[in-house]
Amino acid sequence: MPLSLSDPTWYPIASSEDLPFRHVYHGQLLGRELAVWRADDGNVNAWENRCLHRGVRLSIGINEGQELKCQYHGWRYANRSAGCTYIPAHPADAPARRIENRKYPVREAFGLIWSAANDDQPFAPFPGAEGHDWFALRPVPVNATPEDVLAGLSRLAPDDQSVEFIPGRAVTLGSAHFFVQPVDAARSVIRGILPEKPADEIATLRYYNEQLTKLRDSLERAAAKKPAPEPLQPVFEKVSVELSTMPDIAVPRGNTFPVVVKRKWQSADGVIGFELADRDGKHLPTFQPGAHIDVHLPNGLVRQYSLTNGPGDLMSYTIGVKAESASKGGSKVLVESVREGDVLAISEPRNNFPLRRDATRTVLIAAGIGITPLLSMARFLDKSSLNYELHYFARASETMAFSSELDVLHGRVDRHIGLQREAIKAKVTEVLGQYQFANHVYICGPGAMLEMVQETATALGWPDEAVHFEYFENTKTIDASSAFDVELARSALTLHVPAGRTILETMREAGLTVPSSCEQGACGTCLTGVIEGEVDHQDVYLNKTEKASNTCMMTCVSRAKSGRLVLDI
Repeated sequence: MPLSLSDPTWYPIASSEDLPFRHVYHGQLLGRELAVWRADDGNVNAWENRCLHRGVRLSIGINEGQELKCQYHGWRYANRSAGCTYIPAHPADAPARRIENRKYPVREAFGLIWSAANDDQPFAPFPGAEGHDWFALRPVPVNATPEDVLAGLSRLAPDDQSVEFIPGRAVTLGSAHFFVQPVDAARSVIRGILPEKPADEIATLRYYNEQLTKLRDSLERAAAKKPAPEPLQPVFEKVSVELSTMPDIAVPRGNTFPVVVKRKWQSADGVIGFELADRDGKHLPTFQPGAHIDVHLPNGLVRQYSLTNGPGDLMSYTIGVKAESASKGGSKVLVESVREGDVLAISEPRNNFPLRRDATRTVLIAAGIGITPLLSMARFLDKSSLNYELHYFARASETMAFSSELDVLHGRVDRHIGLQREAIKAKVTEVLGQYQFANHVYICGPGAMLEMVQETATALGWPDEAVHFEYFENTKTIDASSAFDVELARSALTLHVPAGRTILETMREAGLTVPSSCEQGACGTCLTGVIEGEVDHQDVYLNKTEKASNTCMMTCVSRAKSGRLVLDI
């Protein structure tokens, strides 16, 4: 049967011993090169062996446990999804979620790693595969066609011994099973397995290696006398310039998918943990540290919750929910009504609080439930062996969420319990110190805490671009008393925004589809460029420098100081 790039047959591409932890194996199948690697959770990945940026082989990249890092420009890809999680040329932006390497189906079984060109055919054990502790022989590469190699293997059987062919270019000789891995039209690899580990492994390996080496020499001599077949020519898909350089700012509201509440538990006094998983056991979409999801609640409300997951941890999402007595119905519904086994609708992860991984010093400052996005950041930095320190402020140790997860981190984790406001400020001043080049601080917690840390950082010489923060809500009183006009430059439309209505509401009433999420100026989803006019910023998403630049605004709460705004929308 001639080789085809779309051959759905499963072939062995490596042995299990070829994939120790923190290693990347160079696999080959049907004219394609594969980067094959085992993550720290045991999952085996088989990807197209090239970085999407410049095509450098990922097989010479760095296996960081849950991410694979290209050694050329440092792009990182997540375990399971192969989604890009970091682009060093744009360290302040979360990569577009659609930047995803090509994945191939993979299965580890019978001492071998198996893959196929596509998912058209499910993996099935060969006859007699079950019930044995298979032992893999040394692979033998052969410069000959897979058909010639299979025919050569069948001739190894003694005259009094039958040869049994197995579907998928394989043959059984006595107790040994041999599989032909079709590397290309004129290149193959012989992979053999025995049903049990031999008493003398070295002698057994030597015996089969000698037999297969003689066969290889014979096959290659014969192949040299034949015309070389045309090599297979796989097609490589390029990533668009737009995707590789621009962050994905927003996900339109309403784009959701179902998840099941796999686990619900009390993480701390007043904090409930939820583990959300795909209903069919598949991995969830790629995310970056600092990302959050929209959770659509049974009562119709939508609330945002940060992910606490580490890199490549995609079999479920974990969030922490504060059980607030003053809740407007969001947290209250989750805490009191939602149970394990319930199905919720969530959005894909969105990141308005991205982590830079090029800092010489990273300081994470959390208070209360603000630990959730910073725990994710610490886990990513931990896996990459990057320097960081995490400072967690709480009124009592019992209220510190995800303590067991913090205990297993290798970086510096300091818990500050029961400090008064002045003591907290003094500690923050001590922790931050005078600004030094390439230092970055990330803050998440109550609004008063965030404002105090920002003021302290400014006094210590930290520039706005080095101080990153995320508010869970906007507690400011919104002044909606002004009336003004907005000109939508790209829509060729001018609208009047009356008192008591937001720009966002006015645009929707005019029939425009505009992305949003929290609609209180905290999440950044409705971020819009400003071309002309003076903005009355009432959000908590933009920093002081961004507000002073007057080049962007949050249309859900911010308004105009001038009589007219021109927006890039």
